[in-house]
Amino acid sequence: MQRKRYSAELKVKIALEAVKGLKTVNEIAGEHGVHPTQVTQWKKQVLEALPEVFSRKSGTYHKSQDALISELYQQIGQLKVELDWLKKNLGHCPSDKRQLIEPAHPGISLSRQCELIGLSRASWYYQPASETAYNEHLMKLIDRQFTEMPYYGVRRMTAWLRMQGEAVNPKRVRRLMRKMGLEAIYPKPNLSQPADHVRRYPYLLKAVTINAPNQVWSTDITYIPMPKGFVYLVAVMDWFSRYVLAWRVSNTMDVRFCIEALEAALAAGKPDIFNSDQGAQFTSEAFTTCLEARGIRISQDGRGRAFDNIFVERLWRSVKYEEVYLKSYTTVLEALNGLNDYFVLYNQKRLHQALDYQTPAMVHFR
Repeated sequence: MQRKRYSAELKVKIALEAVKGLKTVNEIAGEHGVHPTQVTQWKKQVLEALPEVFSRKSGTYHKSQDALISELYQQIGQLKVELDWLKKNLGHCPSDKRQLIEPAHPGISLSRQCELIGLSRASWYYQPASETAYNEHLMKLIDRQFTEMPYYGVRRMTAWLRMQGEAVNPKRVRRLMRKMGLEAIYPKPNLSQPADHVRRYPYLLKAVTINAPNQVWSTDITYIPMPKGFVYLVAVMDWFSRYVLAWRVSNTMDVRFCIEALEAALAAGKPDIFNSDQGAQFTSEAFTTCLEARGIRISQDGRGRAFDNIFVERLWRSVKYEEVYLKSYTTVLEALNGLNDYFVLYNQKRLHQALDYQTPAMVHFR
C-alpha cells in the first residue's frame, strides 16, 4: 500500500490552521484528509520552529578548500558519535521514533531513515486509529458523570457506564479518561512519581490561612466536548475571591495556551503563591520559569492529596452545568464567545454563597 505524502506547503497550511485554534483537530483532519495525530504533530513542529525563525541571524564567511574538507571530516565523525548516542537514547517507543521520519526528504530514503534510528518500516506505516463516533459518545458521558462525581475512578466509571447500557471494559475507560486528562479525586497511596527530569515543587498550602486576594492563585485544565472532537479549557483563578483572572482554549493539550493564560493573568497582578497539579503543562520548564522570573513561589499538589485544587474543580462544575451542557457548542468560535460571556457573568454578576452572596469581582477588588 502506497503511503500518502504531503507537501511542505500543505503541512504548514494545516499546522497554521491548528495554531489559530478555531477548529478542533478532528475537524481540520477531516477537511484535509489527514490523520488527527499528524495535525497535532505538525502544529507542535511549527510552534517549536517559529522562535528559531525569528532569532536566526544571517551572515556569510569564506574558508579555504582544505579547511572545508577538514571540517567536513570532523562533522562526519561527530555525526557518527551523535547517531550512536541517538540510537541508545531513543529507547524502544516507536511513537517517539516515528516523529523523526521525513518521508519527503530529498537526500535520505525512507528505508535509510528507519534504519538509522532503528525503526522497522512496518512500525512507520502503522497508523493509529482515530477516535470513533462511539468513543466520542463515551467521552461525553464520562465528562458529564465526572463533573457530577469527580471522585469516580476507572472502576466506578466503568460500572456506571454499564448501568447506562454501554458495553465497555476498564481498559477502554482508562484510556479515554487519560486522553481527557481526568483523574479521580480521592486519597490514594503514593505509588507513582514524576519523571526524574521534572523539577518537583512542594505543596505550600498546608495549614495556610488564605485571607486576601492575590495571596494564592491556582490553575487547571478541563475538557470541552464538541460535535467533532473536543477542545481544552485552562483557567487561572484567585483562591480567596474565586475570581477568574484569565482563561484560554486550545485544540491540543500543549503548554502554549497555559502560558498565554498565565501571562494574561500576570498582566493584572501577581500572587504570593501559585498552585497547580503535577500535569506536564504546569511542571514544564517554560511554565515554571515564567513564575520564577517574577519571584512567585510555586506550589504543586502532592501525589495522593485529595481536594488540593478543589476551588478550580468547583469552577469547572459551574462552567459545565451553567454554560457548556446548556449551549452544546457546535464550533470552536461559538465556544469562545459563549465562554467569554459566561466568565463575565461569573465574575461580575453570579452571587456565591461561600462569598456571603457577593460576586467574585466585588471581593477581589474590594
